Amino acid sequence: MKSWLRTRLTHPILNALVAVGITLCLNFPFFHNAYRLVHPTTAHTWLFMLSMPWVSFFVLFSLLMLAEGIWLAFPLAIVFILLASSAQYFISCYGIIVDRSMVANMANTTASESFALLTPQLLGYFALTAVAPIILLFLARRLTRQSYASRLIYALITLVVSGAGTYLISNSFYKDYASLFRNNRELITYLSPSNGISAALSWYKHERTANLPLVRFGEDAHQAPQRLTGKPTLTLLIVGETTRAQDVGLGGYSRQTTPLLAKDDVVYYPNTLSCGTSTAVSVPCMFSGMGRDHYNDELANHREGLLDIVQRAGINVLWRENDGGCKGACSRVPTEEMTSQNLPGMCIDGECYDQVLYHDLQRYIDKQTGNTLIVIHTIGSHGPTYNHRYPDNFKFYLPTCDTNEVQHCSTEQLVNTYDNTVRYMDSIVDQGIHLLQANSQHFATNLVYLSDHGESLGEDGVYLHGLPYMVAPIQQKHVPMLIWLSADYQQRYAIDKRCMVQQANHMQSSQDNLFPTILGLLGVQTKEYQPKLDLLNGCRGA
Repeated sequence: MKSWLRTRLTHPILNALVAVGITLCLNFPFFHNAYRLVHPTTAHTWLFMLSMPWVSFFVLFSLLMLAEGIWLAFPLAIVFILLASSAQYFISCYGIIVDRSMVANMANTTASESFALLTPQLLGYFALTAVAPIILLFLARRLTRQSYASRLIYALITLVVSGAGTYLISNSFYKDYASLFRNNRELITYLSPSNGISAALSWYKHERTANLPLVRFGEDAHQAPQRLTGKPTLTLLIVGETTRAQDVGLGGYSRQTTPLLAKDDVVYYPNTLSCGTSTAVSVPCMFSGMGRDHYNDELANHREGLLDIVQRAGINVLWRENDGGCKGACSRVPTEEMTSQNLPGMCIDGECYDQVLYHDLQRYIDKQTGNTLIVIHTIGSHGPTYNHRYPDNFKFYLPTCDTNEVQHCSTEQLVNTYDNTVRYMDSIVDQGIHLLQANSQHFATNLVYLSDHGESLGEDGVYLHGLPYMVAPIQQKHVPMLIWLSADYQQRYAIDKRCMVQQANHMQSSQDNLFPTILGLLGVQTKEYQPKLDLLNGCRGA
């Protein structure tokens, strides 16, 4: 049997089997979406659909045969299988799209967030679609015996045959392919393993810019003269995580998930859109001052932002972190990583409740004598382990989804668990307001809360977040934002709160408003300040 296999099992046959397996077994999401978009009803459209797996096969087979010439076909096949297997799982289960932002999310995620995605289903799927095929491929290749010359000959023949096949298909269906991918650019992100490879290369190209010389920004920044006398200002900026506006009681949600904030006399902005659908995009964007339409993540990687300008103006700045990093927004200001402190009662298995962000914060405030900005970055409603985001006493809605395999929970369980995270967010922001009120004797205080992006909870089969902005559902882009001003702050700087409420209910706001609004709250003057985007600008008196 073994000798029979040696004579008939050649490298081209193995590579062809790998190409067929990846094309037909690890690309269900691609063909499903292609079928939905093409919707074949005629002979021509059916032939067009049937041509797609052939193109995929020809490309994969050609690459593997070319790799034979440099003895890399086997490792390349392993990489292809691993990429295709993992991409298909996460696309199918969570509805994600594999692009550069998704690679950035993976690179910037914490260990605890990564382990949260490890489920028995994932391990079983990976063993079946990746580990088992790789073991079979390894055993099969040990039975093949071909000279180097024959490998090169087969590689040349493969190029000719595959090239001819690809040419015939593209020539026959060129207009169909051009129209399909031009009008549905996201479709290519479903095709494995090219999606993972192109996303990784794009991410690498982007990351190379991180070491470029720092671009100065807002060098003329200074505090308004009236801010240098009298009671200093204390501003608390709370950056939320994965909290979607749809489930916030202040915005008219059927459940009152924000009962404490409803009593805190805050101004809520119900029509706020995010800059991106992931932390890796939204956080640097909202602090960059570029705005979503002009945001350049490569430039943001090596340019100063909001906190640099505020610090340059002579204002004390502190960033407190509970969500795996500020994505460059706080690179040059004092930062405290709270998770690493592993405080008893607040932190479990490398993750902390957001309560940890207030630990000993009063001690820091007591040392400040000038205008101060404190930013706290919460872990908020980050999934898929929503049940880990709040203590047991915040289980207001039952039954809950107590697993990281959220796609297997009922809609009721998933929404209940997520809404419990919003109730906890309500408590965290309310605690921030009470902290500021406790310091009103020494500071004129104010607070801003803004979530970085939203979340999908199974609507249309999509879970979590991170889809490209142009195709992402509104649940991933519509975020809560609110402002609280102490009575002393309103009086001192002539703020008409009724004007703020009226504007908030009738305006389209976004994360673009954060940069100028914080500058305005702190009284920082610079040519980079855009008064039209300052949410308080039209409501300031003389």
